Amino acid sequence: MSKINNFLEEQELIELYKKMVLIRKFEEKCSQMYLRGSISGFTHLYIGEEAIAVGTVSALFDKDYIVSAYRDHGHALAKGSSSSKVMAELFGKSTGLCQGFGGSMHLFDAKKRFMGGYAIVGGGIPIAVGIGMSINYKDEDLVCVCFFGDGAVNEGAFHEGLNLAKLWNLPVLFVCENNYYGMGTSVNRASSVEKIYKRACSYDIPSLAINGMDVIEVRRTVDSTVKKIRRGSGPHFIEMQTYRYRAHSMADPDRYRTPEEETIWKERDPIEHYARCLITEGIIDTYELSKINEYINNEINEAVKFAENSPEPSIDLLHEYVYAE
Repeated sequence: MSKINNFLEEQELIELYKKMVLIRKFEEKCSQMYLRGSISGFTHLYIGEEAIAVGTVSALFDKDYIVSAYRDHGHALAKGSSSSKVMAELFGKSTGLCQGFGGSMHLFDAKKRFMGGYAIVGGGIPIAVGIGMSINYKDEDLVCVCFFGDGAVNEGAFHEGLNLAKLWNLPVLFVCENNYYGMGTSVNRASSVEKIYKRACSYDIPSLAINGMDVIEVRRTVDSTVKKIRRGSGPHFIEMQTYRYRAHSMADPDRYRTPEEETIWKERDPIEHYARCLITEGIIDTYELSKINEYINNEINEAVKFAENSPEPSIDLLHEYVYAE
């Protein structure tokens, strides 16, 4: 874990922990609700990758944009979306972020500048490029962060998007969450270039790889990178190396990884390591950590109650939102 002294105020450091725990507990509850039948459809959990969303979003302005992929719950929560509304959306209820029309892979919260999760692999990349064009056109001091997985770097949209972002000098930060598996296929079996950050070199985009399990390293790196983008340096690319502790989706039997590999990565748990760091540096004690966990448990339970007690979307809306007015 990176040293955190003299980096952020103590309350900001504690907030990073709170956000990561919120995402972890939210996703664990999603797993329970899926197995109970309250959540249906494809559901992709973010467990193990929390440091990326939290570290990245904490370095942004509130008005900055983010674009996600199908593993989007953590990004929405990190950007400040209501845990109750996100849960209601997963339940398909009318009180959800998208009135129950989007579900797990299509969260969207324009008020928070969370510009959507996209089920098509690499589908969010052209969207982020378009947002970058809009920022430049309106001469705004803003940045768009685009999250995608390692599997997206083999898609045409990835190459087209990076090429245009550099060609037009757009304020886009491309974040590849490399969890080493595109569904059940490991990176070394799918990519001729295993060091994914080198892919961006083809388009003359500055790039680097970092430890995505370390929330402080993520925060420091994104903070310095975003400052460069705001000064007009154009797009940047960061490969954040991480690991998902659960299967690709709730429908995946997860038989392609060894127990030994999973054990090694779980010993690097981003939340446990960060908690130990906070305690070691005297920022918080175990009692305060337990109170945070208790508070967040209550929040997640309330989110489930909210979702369960919310109405289904009206049948009258069946033909709404199909075409633009």
